[in-house]
Amino acid sequence: MIGSGERARRHFALSFCLAAFACLLLRGAPPPLSSASQPAAEILRRTESTALVLVVVRGSDIYIQTFGETSPGNGRKPTADSLIRLCSITKLFAADLLARLAAENVIHLNDPLQRFAPDNARVPTRTLQGNAARAITLQDLATHTSGLPREVLPSPAKTPHFTFPGYAQRWTWLRRQKLLFPPGSRALYSNVAFDLLADALQSAAHEPYPRLLAERITTPLGMHDTTFSPTPRQCGQLLRGSDSGGDCSDTTATTGSAGLYTTASDMSRWLGYLLNRQTAAAQAIYIDPASLKSAQGLRHAGEPSGIGLGWLQLGKREEPFMILQKTGAGAGFATYLALNPSQHTGVFLAMTPHRWPINPFEAANNMLLALSNLPPMPTRIDHPPAKNRARKRPHARQPRKGTLPTTG
Repeated sequence: MIGSGERARRHFALSFCLAAFACLLLRGAPPPLSSASQPAAEILRRTESTALVLVVVRGSDIYIQTFGETSPGNGRKPTADSLIRLCSITKLFAADLLARLAAENVIHLNDPLQRFAPDNARVPTRTLQGNAARAITLQDLATHTSGLPREVLPSPAKTPHFTFPGYAQRWTWLRRQKLLFPPGSRALYSNVAFDLLADALQSAAHEPYPRLLAERITTPLGMHDTTFSPTPRQCGQLLRGSDSGGDCSDTTATTGSAGLYTTASDMSRWLGYLLNRQTAAAQAIYIDPASLKSAQGLRHAGEPSGIGLGWLQLGKREEPFMILQKTGAGAGFATYLALNPSQHTGVFLAMTPHRWPINPFEAANNMLLALSNLPPMPTRIDHPPAKNRARKRPHARQPRKGTLPTTG
């Protein structure tokens, strides 16, 4: 028998669901994809970017718009085939390969990194509260919970962007490292972790990572300009801002973390795949940040409510405005990719900013939700308890206005 309290609870839940459904009906049709042009143009203006490329996908509909000029003062507008540095959005490709190989039982998320290390290489471990030593797993690498620092430092002077450290350099460096914390106990954004993840995937698949990526992802999707080794023709189409970003170099040294080049045309195909074909396991949330002792370097686009394989979640999974997102920045670029799965809508932005007076990632979140006919993201999103928040350290700070954040 159901008691009066349970009946009241169920009645309230049903009333809430009906009200929510009625609100959805009253919202009407979502706005056209072209309505994203106005907020994108405002981001361009506020950041004084030389160029901005916008890609929007909703269901099977695609919208690409470009702004500004390909290089300061040349007067040439970017096109859908202009070359872009993806920066840390590169990590989403490594995470997708991880999920694919796990689904095929080639690897498992809880496999230790040591299993895929070169001969005579040593992967450090660390003990958690007197228990047995905790090894770094592939999932730890993909969720920024490995205990490794952000970068391999110091890098040689005048090194081109995303060309250090190479394979041999990072494994030699790793042998000497002491983990900052036991794996799985904290989160700290790490680029080197994703490069080590790419090394592990190529070891498991028995083929070089660039070839693995091409065979499994970019070639089947028709992403023919997505590469670590751009041709002279492609390099001639690279967008450049007031910070030129240096030479258009081969970036196979950082295949997992930041090295991919691409175009808006290719990213429209990637967005379509993420929205319509990527597996649930690849977009699942594996860690609740509130369960960690701290989470550092993950808040550039908002307070994460979940950590996935490369993805960060904003909002709760059951809420219509939930967003999966990934930021990137470096070499004169800022990039952002965000999905609103409830409305099968995604946006990608790439720009070459001069100033940082606003947070373009947060602006892009609201652009995405507007395209889904949803209100802006609440300003406070699932903040973890105060005791679990990251201590203020230099690598955990939010970017100061006027500076480019180093997200990857």
